[in-house]
Amino acid sequence: MSKPVICIGAALVDELFHANSEMLMHTTNEVTVTRAAGGVSRNIAHQLSLLGVPVQLISVFGNDADGDWLKKVSADAGILLNASITAPVATGKYTAIICEDGSMFTALLTNAALHLITADYLREHEALLKTAPYIMVDANISLEAFTWLIKFTNKHDIRLIIEPVSVPPAKKIAALDFDGVYLITPNEDELPALCSEEARTTEDQIKELLGRGVQNIWLHRGANGSALYKQFETLQLHAPQAEVIDCTGAGDGSVSGFIFSKYNGKDNLNSLRTAHTLSAEILQVHGGIATHLNQDKLLQLVSKYYNE
Repeated sequence: MSKPVICIGAALVDELFHANSEMLMHTTNEVTVTRAAGGVSRNIAHQLSLLGVPVQLISVFGNDADGDWLKKVSADAGILLNASITAPVATGKYTAIICEDGSMFTALLTNAALHLITADYLREHEALLKTAPYIMVDANISLEAFTWLIKFTNKHDIRLIIEPVSVPPAKKIAALDFDGVYLITPNEDELPALCSEEARTTEDQIKELLGRGVQNIWLHRGANGSALYKQFETLQLHAPQAEVIDCTGAGDGSVSGFIFSKYNGKDNLNSLRTAHTLSAEILQVHGGIATHLNQDKLLQLVSKYYNE
């Protein structure tokens, strides 16, 4: 087996309530419900596997019917789960209300017991972790495990990618020592949460994180595209046009596209194009995974969206 990308973090059952008309407060809203396998790390692992990248997921599944279903969906997608944990807890759920235009109205999270992914647990799987060219971790895991993982990846020259997930977990990890981290992937809400109050502008926030040792900062700007910052270089790329059906998982898909491209030896600009293309495709389907794509179809779409 080729060297796997290892994804560490949440695996959840997504329950998505799609509004049939404009959302109204303090009254009943008619919706259509869909259920899908989700969780930031699990979504990224799933998409990477569909694109032919070998992938391992380290997560926590409940010992219940939801957990059994979630493990089956993941395994059927080709994700290896032998380093994941099954525990006597309820499987985590992500419940989102999606507006008529595909944007998120609000979301609720009940996480599985990700505190079980401790530094000691990761240490038990060092042999596996050492095989990875890239390790992607979402900010749902404990600070103790994060601290160990940053030191471990620095020691073994492994590229660590941190996905902040949302504002609360971004605030949780803000005080970490990020020195040596390969990539962190905030959106415009999460970026300030990662920084001190003194860093008031985007420019100041980027400068602060680079000064703390982050090698690359990839700022997601939604419909305005994204920017990849590193010392002495900034790349910006517009987002392709897409008819939004459901915003769920678009950010996860973007990270998947970037990792897929870098895993296959592409440069940063090509990786951004691939990331935006995959994100655009996910915006146009229900759920967080572009199950209609393989490597060839994705690369054809990159040429379609970015034919300049």
